Amino acid sequence: MKDKYGVVLVGCGYIGATHLDDIYYRDNIRIVGVVDINESAARLFARKYGAESWSTDYNKYLTNDEVDIFIIATYTETHLEILKACISHGKHVLCEKPVADTLESSLEFVSAVRNASNSKVLVGHILRHNESYKTIADMIKNGAIGRPKVFRMAQNHNAVNWERYRHLLSFCPPLVDCGVHYIDVAQWFTGSKIVQVSGISTNIDGDVPDGSYNYSMMNAVLADGTVFNYESGWSRNMMANNLKEFIGDSGYIKLILSCDRSDGHELGDLIRWYDGKAGEHHIINVKSIYKDMYGQLLELIHMIEEPGYVSSPTIDDVESTMKVAFAADKAVRNNFVLRLDGQTQEIVGGDR
Repeated sequence: MKDKYGVVLVGCGYIGATHLDDIYYRDNIRIVGVVDINESAARLFARKYGAESWSTDYNKYLTNDEVDIFIIATYTETHLEILKACISHGKHVLCEKPVADTLESSLEFVSAVRNASNSKVLVGHILRHNESYKTIADMIKNGAIGRPKVFRMAQNHNAVNWERYRHLLSFCPPLVDCGVHYIDVAQWFTGSKIVQVSGISTNIDGDVPDGSYNYSMMNAVLADGTVFNYESGWSRNMMANNLKEFIGDSGYIKLILSCDRSDGHELGDLIRWYDGKAGEHHIINVKSIYKDMYGQLLELIHMIEEPGYVSSPTIDDVESTMKVAFAADKAVRNNFVLRLDGQTQEIVGGDR
């Protein structure tokens, strides 16, 4: 166990700032360096977060014995290369999702993690460390809504910074980029695997990069019979929406984030629970950090310090989520219904 863990952030953009906002001042964290190919961004982050150094090249930190953990917060297509470099030098890694921009690269990422003997790797499925989501997971597993039947989720962004979103769309549609969170939630909450995906997609804005789309509706069926629909969009021409509703055969749960409450923001997130067996409505307030980056980093530290510790998510969870995400991407692009093997989640059948 160490008193302080030396951390290097690679990627000084929006999500990199979200990480450092929550960890740079912690007593057990030392920001050894920040890295970005944009020199001015790296300089700014170093000054803002008190980093000991900055660079445009992460390789200079790989042989630094004072560095324990790399946080990979770059664009998706660079994750695999940086991960491999970190593992080859025995560094631990917290990597943002999605782990890669293709299924093949995702599976290569997963394989590298499984074969790493001296490195612990955690993938940033941040909702696993959110107190509201953990509360709902426990409620569902303890029968609060009976048998899960329908999950309805939406994550639509009003893309004010359109150029940033256009760049993201060049590599990853919102169904994959944001969708990995909610695919993971559906499987986590039910303990079941998605075995069928279908859906629709379109371009709302006229300047979406070729070969991509910025709106989709995914429908999925889990092995336990739960049906799950997920709406995702990044557009200048749509309103932001954050619907999270979980319906069972004896009740429902709806999550309303503190920022979306009509009042009582100071009480935290609001969980509305209807207990169908008792015919009673309940309100549960949960103090929760939406993106608990420090809690997530502590999960990685537990992995480092406690042999045999089982992380949340596991690398098996990550692999499962990525397989479903890319199958869903294929389904909505081609108007297919794709059936997945219940164990491996490989595509085993499909039709128009």
